[in-house]
Amino acid sequence: MAEDQNQYTTTKVQPKDFVSGWVVGFIIASTGLSVSTLFLGSEIALNLGLNQALIAFGISTFVLTIMCMATTLIGNRSRLSTYMILHFSFGEYGAKIVNFIFGVTLIGWFAVAIELLAIAIYDTSISTFDVVVSKELIIIVTSLFITITTVYGLRSIEKLANFSIPILTAFLGYVFYRSVADLESLSQLFDYVPKKNSMTLFEATSILIGAAVLFPVLMADFSRFVKTDKQSLFSVLGLTIGTPLAYMLSAVPSIQTGEVDIIKIMEQYNLVIPAFLLLFIATWSTNATNLYSASLTFSTINKSWTFKKVAIASSIFGTILALLGFATYLFDFLEFLGILAPSISSIYFLHFFFIKKQIYNLQDINKWESSALISWVLSSIITLFTYLEVFQLTHAYFIDSFLLGGLIYVLLERKRIF
Repeated sequence: MAEDQNQYTTTKVQPKDFVSGWVVGFIIASTGLSVSTLFLGSEIALNLGLNQALIAFGISTFVLTIMCMATTLIGNRSRLSTYMILHFSFGEYGAKIVNFIFGVTLIGWFAVAIELLAIAIYDTSISTFDVVVSKELIIIVTSLFITITTVYGLRSIEKLANFSIPILTAFLGYVFYRSVADLESLSQLFDYVPKKNSMTLFEATSILIGAAVLFPVLMADFSRFVKTDKQSLFSVLGLTIGTPLAYMLSAVPSIQTGEVDIIKIMEQYNLVIPAFLLLFIATWSTNATNLYSASLTFSTINKSWTFKKVAIASSIFGTILALLGFATYLFDFLEFLGILAPSISSIYFLHFFFIKKQIYNLQDINKWESSALISWVLSSIITLFTYLEVFQLTHAYFIDSFLLGGLIYVLLERKRIF
């Protein structure tokens, strides 16, 4: 099989497959218009009120944008997937450990998205149409569409994003407009007081960063296809603009209606059928990206596995998790990511720019890179303690993870770095 057919899982992307930064930006933006993202925007707005929610949206987006701008350049300059880049900084065997955790994490996101879709359609079909639609059937059918799209690679996901984003944005924009039009004044939105304030601003910001913390780590999967450095930085706008926009498009209708479920919100505007289609397309587009990254991850664990076979196997695994009710653990899952993932970004950023001087040759991969592994493990353990509030550093555990990973790595590699 030609390597471009196998999505360059273990080699550098060739110029014939380079794309514009706007293409990658669209793909990234499409992941923001997901069921889980809309759910988070609604949940946080209803728990904090719009004023506090806007602060949480802004801080989380700023932190993630800065991290993405650093790692997108690594993908663009190395032309390698995240999982091959990790081979340089963590070693061949160390990278397999990290990649396996990332792969399972991405499959977890895959499971959450299709399960939330199934629950929304199931509940609304009963309440609105008095029809029972099997949740299991919805999960299996959605998974099938996503898998077919993913096995044909980035070009297929690009076409889906080009089709889905304008439709989703226009439709959510219309619901947003209807919600605002029903208000006597905009002050109603900003004066909204949550009935139960069970979430702090810090907790909300932590959840939002945890929800998207894999973006900085995985940016290289997409930026490696972008033609130039400048365009790869532009592609980050997909997150900078797309994610807070999705939060806003769900937050305002939720405050106006008091509902978290996007289908129940649209039910009030007699838009149930379009809402079904909206959520299906959103889940399809987002999960194609999740499954693509997960398949790249597992493909690097064993180089004899082809991309298509890994994508199919990963899809089956994610579907089983969804059928078992994995979405119940969504918030715990996001906080877990906030502990483990940020330090990996800082470690491979330092390795690429300060140790390898932006040059990765595939023949230079070592079996183990103990400094990176020690830095990751120690920073994760310390961050776990700050998360549990045994003691505090920056009072933001995801920032603790990022800074500690980099600091410990610099100390262990000070001779090579300086």
